[in-house]
Amino acid sequence: MNAVEIEGVSQHYGAMTVLHDLNLCLGEGEVLGLFGHNGAGKTTSMKLILGLLQASRGRVQVLGRNPSDAQVRRQLGYLPENVTFYAQLSGHETLCHFARLKGAALNQVDALLEQVGLAAAMHRRVKTYSKGMRQRLGLAQALLGAPRLLLLDEPTVGLDPIATQDLYQLIDRLRQQGTSIILCSHVLPGVEAHINRAAILANGRLQAVGSLSSLREDAGLPALIRASGLQHSEQLLQRWHGEGHKARTIGADGIEVVAINGHKLDLLRQLLGDGQAQDIDIHQPSLEDLYRYYMDKARTTQAAEGVA
Repeated sequence: MNAVEIEGVSQHYGAMTVLHDLNLCLGEGEVLGLFGHNGAGKTTSMKLILGLLQASRGRVQVLGRNPSDAQVRRQLGYLPENVTFYAQLSGHETLCHFARLKGAALNQVDALLEQVGLAAAMHRRVKTYSKGMRQRLGLAQALLGAPRLLLLDEPTVGLDPIATQDLYQLIDRLRQQGTSIILCSHVLPGVEAHINRAAILANGRLQAVGSLSSLREDAGLPALIRASGLQHSEQLLQRWHGEGHKARTIGADGIEVVAINGHKLDLLRQLLGDGQAQDIDIHQPSLEDLYRYYMDKARTTQAAEGVA
């Protein structure tokens, strides 16, 4: 059973359509990165999963049930982009309050505050917390009751680099324990190592979904191969230019070549054989590169439809 199934969903606000025939699923123990510009439909998709909105058309199922089912909601965790708490309560009091609302055991509160790095500040009032500390308190709130499905909307907002890495390590552990996670973020560097698949939305339409390797193959974006310590760099450069490859020298004994899909292994063999390279780096298209590609493709499609 998938943790989330969205089939043929469109969402209308009056005359405006914010989601167009969305089909998306999330497997058990999978981390899905949900990416898109402001207004792309990410928040609407989250609200549909949380049962805060009823789809105008199509079907949404969460943990095999209707999202508004009380049994489902007890198994969800949600961290909104902008967290707000009662300023006069302490972090410990705040988490106890949310535990009672959710029907979660109070004896997990101290452990969760320790887990997110707030143990030393748990008895301070929330009004004294920095933005990053409030964000970590929000994460602890989302983890109450050991949810089967966790929705994280911009979870790294306000976090320093170390806290961000701690968050991603926590996501990795939760995935290994079988928690299903949807992660929305505008901060793409650093995300790709911690997601199983990426879904890219633009203008309410799903532009692409899949593993990063499958998206790279679909996009056809080239990899960059950089080699140093070459014995015959000029000969390789002349050969590759003759074959139509884009390549350039780097320093006295290095080459950078653009490797289009289907040519990477052949180029590597030449570098290791004829070139006798001492060191090779392969730079695959990043999640940021893929995001830009699909956003540009969506803009081109939208412009063409506007002209038509």
